[in-house]
Amino acid sequence: MIPTFNKVHNRFKLDNYHYEHAELKDAAYSLVKEGDPYEYQVGEFLLNWLDDSDHIKVKTSGSTGDPITINLSKQVMVNSAINTGDYFNLEPGDRALLCLPARYIAGKMMIVRAIILGLELDTAQPANHVLFKDDKPYEISAMAPIQLKNAISRLDCFKRIIVGGAAVPQSIINSIQDCKTLVYETYGMTETASHIAVKKLNNLDKDEKKRFHCLAGIKVTKDDRDCLVIHSNHLSAEPIITNDMVKIYSETEFDWLGRIDNVINSGGVKLHPETIERKLSDAIGGRFLIASEDEESLGQQVVLILESASDEIDPSVFSVLDKFEIPKKIYAIPEFVETSTKKVNREKTIALLK
Repeated sequence: MIPTFNKVHNRFKLDNYHYEHAELKDAAYSLVKEGDPYEYQVGEFLLNWLDDSDHIKVKTSGSTGDPITINLSKQVMVNSAINTGDYFNLEPGDRALLCLPARYIAGKMMIVRAIILGLELDTAQPANHVLFKDDKPYEISAMAPIQLKNAISRLDCFKRIIVGGAAVPQSIINSIQDCKTLVYETYGMTETASHIAVKKLNNLDKDEKKRFHCLAGIKVTKDDRDCLVIHSNHLSAEPIITNDMVKIYSETEFDWLGRIDNVINSGGVKLHPETIERKLSDAIGGRFLIASEDEESLGQQVVLILESASDEIDPSVFSVLDKFEIPKKIYAIPEFVETSTKKVNREKTIALLK
């Protein structure tokens, strides 16, 4: 029997304390009134989760445009939590760490998983360097790539970590290959109540492919734009059409190529900036973007934008790129524009060149 959103699992704990439904509401009020800013966000979400509405207002991250607020079904969030629990074999009493902001879907869903699955959830201030206890291991945590990078020396405190919000740089992937902790990159969005697919980044079996695998009950196709379409009755009665261009291997396996909004058509060849950026992630130290500008013979040409005072760069870094992917010009911008979640705002940063 699938639990409903108004139930609190009898094994659920928040920072070492078990709460019944009414008690959890009192604890949420205390966090809102007396907690630190990150605790305020946890309390605010709990109050919204525990009210009589069957929907909750959730703000998108703003990584592909201005943040917007949508109404998300609480039962859809419950379904997503159960799906994650089943995929990772989470059991009541397992420990989990919340170190992402509770104002966005990734942080909210860590709380929902704990309430619905009966996890013992510890909270930590969201920061690039996460402070967490290591007296006994956590079964699961969700992190941003920078948090994972800074926690590598202590990954043995976790059985598994899911990473989202941005593509994981190859340098980080390389650094976790000898870790026993299982690390997964996630694909999802606010509208799907967090991830609908995961990609294992380390400890792969000999024949295991590094690509996104859908969670149970989810199938994928692509439309005539080559963009991902998500089919899942437990998340949405209608297919969810995205603007993410993908390569489909099967109805449950795919690779993410990049946003259709960002595609560069150079001499008839379609190039994905995000794919080029992943190839260059090890070679270029600071933040950078791949973009395009108009060019008479090609239509568009690839350009590299550095977050730097200088546009000088060793041409050898481009040896990992295919012929058409090599930037024709290099620009420097002292400081990139960021979203409210500290991601690079691609559109507004590129606009600084105009």
